[in-house]
Amino acid sequence: MAEKILEIRNLTTGFLTDGGMVKATDRVSLDIEKGKTLCVVGESGSGKSVTALSVMRLIEYAGGMITEGEARFDKQDLVQKSQLDMLNIRGSRIAMIFQDPMSALNPVFTVGEQIAESLRTHKRLSKKEAWRQSVDMLRRVRIPDPEIRARQYPHEMSGGMCQRVVIAMALACNPELLIADEPTSALDVTVQAQILELLLQLKQEFRMSMLLITHDMGVAAEVADRITVMYAGAVVEEGTAADIFERPRHPYTIGLLQSIPGLEGERGGELYTIRGAIPPLSNIPPGCRFHPRCLYAMDLCRTNEPPLRRSLSGHMAACWLDDTGAEDPRPGNPNNRETKVTIGNRPEVTFP
Repeated sequence: MAEKILEIRNLTTGFLTDGGMVKATDRVSLDIEKGKTLCVVGESGSGKSVTALSVMRLIEYAGGMITEGEARFDKQDLVQKSQLDMLNIRGSRIAMIFQDPMSALNPVFTVGEQIAESLRTHKRLSKKEAWRQSVDMLRRVRIPDPEIRARQYPHEMSGGMCQRVVIAMALACNPELLIADEPTSALDVTVQAQILELLLQLKQEFRMSMLLITHDMGVAAEVADRITVMYAGAVVEEGTAADIFERPRHPYTIGLLQSIPGLEGERGGELYTIRGAIPPLSNIPPGCRFHPRCLYAMDLCRTNEPPLRRSLSGHMAACWLDDTGAEDPRPGNPNNRETKVTIGNRPEVTFP
């Protein structure tokens, strides 16, 4: 069995509001193997970023709190660590790339100074050596003229250049785990591809594991070894990239895949959309939290929450219809237990 660098079990995070405690994540469990990439996907509001902030223990600074569960990094439970202990882990052993590179950089310090600060804090380097390594990191993230760029301020750089600086800051201390929270969302399409390619190259170069958060299934297809699908604060499906793209087991996952535009023959056609919207976290529906938007919802789905069940291959899904040993109850398909679903321009897949 592959060694795991991060094991999250039943992680529940909430925010205290006037109406009481609101769960932003609800019993989230996931694993990341050493040297592998796990992609967490889902619409905005699914709980992806809150999960990452909880692992980094930054959620407390955002007004949230971890109410249940554990997050074991290299067999140490981060939930039980003090913030002082986390200062020695963040940036050193676990690093994070945030969504907006401009807000992640301090506008009053040069980018070289900001990278050097991390090196001096965690590696105890001299000012001169930290600066030298900062310039070297800018070179490694493919920034031209790194000696000149190191002396510039964030506002003097483009968005793509700032994102490369943020990546350099994150990797400066050679972390074991990199958490990238939608690192390409604020960039144009051409730069997005360059940043993704750079991340993959650096992952191999630094021999690190990566947790990549994205709402783009195309990005997940490019980089993921395993994919976790989240909806309204909970995990609804998890499996290898092949499992998710070729054998999806949850209606929400199928909806996400059907929303990917076709590559040919569909220009000008109507894009598929999942009806409705993610419910407010303060008002999660009973039963399956996806049932108000599900085309296949039945009475059981409206009253009982489905457990996250694992197949022999390790593919997990939380859906009452994900049981090939039971008769398919969907309207129009009373006797056939298999339903063919076409995903974009891919071959038909069977559900369930």
